[in-house]
Amino acid sequence: MSKRRVAYYYDPDVGAYSYGVTHAMKPQRMRITHELVSAYDMLPKMHVLRAKRASAEKMTRFHTDEYVDFLSKVTPENARRLTYQGTRFLVGDDNPPFEGVFEFCSISAGGSIAAANRLMDGHADIAINWAGGLHHAKKREASGFCYINDIVLGILEMLRYVPRVLYIDIDCHHGDGVEEAFYTTDRVMTCSIHKFGEFFPGTGQLSDRGRGKGRGYAVNIPLKDGITDESYRSVFEPVIDKIVEVFRPSAIVLQCGADSLSGDKLGGLNLTMHGHAHCVQYVRSKNIPFMLVGGGGYTVKNVARAWTYETACALNIENDIDLNLPWNEYFEWFGPRYRLEVLPSNLEDYNLKDGSLDKVREEALRHLSELRPAPSVQMQDVPRESLGDHLGLGGVHAHAPIDDLDERLAQHARFVYDLQKDSDRSDSEAEDAPEDDPESERNAHTRRTSRRVQQQQKRMSIVTSKYFDVPRLPPEFERDVDEDPCGVYANAGAHGRKRRFFQSVAEWDPVKRHVLERERAGVVAGMGMGMGILGANGFDARYMRVPVRDAGSEERESMDVDPDGDEDEE
Repeated sequence: MSKRRVAYYYDPDVGAYSYGVTHAMKPQRMRITHELVSAYDMLPKMHVLRAKRASAEKMTRFHTDEYVDFLSKVTPENARRLTYQGTRFLVGDDNPPFEGVFEFCSISAGGSIAAANRLMDGHADIAINWAGGLHHAKKREASGFCYINDIVLGILEMLRYVPRVLYIDIDCHHGDGVEEAFYTTDRVMTCSIHKFGEFFPGTGQLSDRGRGKGRGYAVNIPLKDGITDESYRSVFEPVIDKIVEVFRPSAIVLQCGADSLSGDKLGGLNLTMHGHAHCVQYVRSKNIPFMLVGGGGYTVKNVARAWTYETACALNIENDIDLNLPWNEYFEWFGPRYRLEVLPSNLEDYNLKDGSLDKVREEALRHLSELRPAPSVQMQDVPRESLGDHLGLGGVHAHAPIDDLDERLAQHARFVYDLQKDSDRSDSEAEDAPEDDPESERNAHTRRTSRRVQQQQKRMSIVTSKYFDVPRLPPEFERDVDEDPCGVYANAGAHGRKRRFFQSVAEWDPVKRHVLERERAGVVAGMGMGMGILGANGFDARYMRVPVRDAGSEERESMDVDPDGDEDEE
């Protein structure tokens, strides 16, 4: 195989964050990996880059605004309050609100987005972001040590340029977050090879194949404890071959979670470093642009070994490096065997014991054979930056200074556009709605609360692989917390339809003890009425009152949101 252009993304700050002293996830493993890659003198053979950190706006391409805003504000001290007593966003022992969590997520997501862009621009054949691979994160909650799903963000970036993307997950845990994100589309095929059973996240059985247009485009290979290199290869190669033949991907994302290695603290498989790296070598042999990201892996020294060797595989120099470790800053960590290797254990391979592996492979290949050939994608222009960004109407970053008249006018134009869009939707929805009635509004609120209670209230811990109950919302918070964090607006109809804004401009008035909608994006006082900033009911939307629970200002501190970065002027 010829050498290919490799882009390597690394941010030296990523190893400075900590989930906690006793927590299994150690971001320092990325720093140790980088030191080992550097010690093997691989850096001069790659384009070493430091990605621009992902903004909150880019994160909201997949995650909800409320969740991203929460991550940008949460600290260990205010987490209990911002999660409404632990009932939202699934922050807890598995996913602690550590100091700098948002910055950590921005590094991970920024690396994967930049890697995807570099591949799509044709400046690299392989892009590596070992800080990425956080595949459990959901649209509106954290899961399995993952807060922001950088993989989904990277794939969404690729889909701007290519018709089809293949995602392969060799982590010990099912890649549920990525599968869930693309479960109903035929433009992304997800293939996860993982341990299944009473094991986190409890999903990914063979029959989970997608839904709607995405039926057949989710491939799950459930495994049992103790699978060896040979057994793993016997299922990986034919399945990937068939997927590439049928799906014909334009790009591949390979998640290299190292918890499938032998001896991992949370895994149960028995792969060696070479068996794990064979997946990288095999995907590389397809000569399709692909992105390598990290993932799980909780025996830190083995994670560093595997990712270093897989970096060498990307460079096609794996046969040229010395397996005796060179001196590096973390050399003592790799004792007592100071070698670039992860050896198998004597764990029994239960996949061969009952013949389940052959059944899984045959069933997966049969499903792929029934799949129609590569889906066509309508020809269209490659989307560039959004028109709003091009015209200066893009989102405003928190705390960004607004001292230019053109920027203020752009913000005002966007605000008027949002109001008109919401007004049109509210008017169309209200045509068939009955007159507002207190009793019907109470019934609507009861139905919403009932649906919320009926939603899934159990989650599985990645550490214990045991289900636990997510705390239900205390009764005193139920009216305040619904789909909209600002509560029920004053113009909500009988069915609870509410005015919505893409970004909140609510302000808590501790004296009057209610919420006001203040001026948007630094628009000077008086401009709004002069330019027709009116709500759906004809009143000035900047001063829309919102009924909330009568409590102290400290209870509603989270309402004081200023996404546009403006400072109020009294």
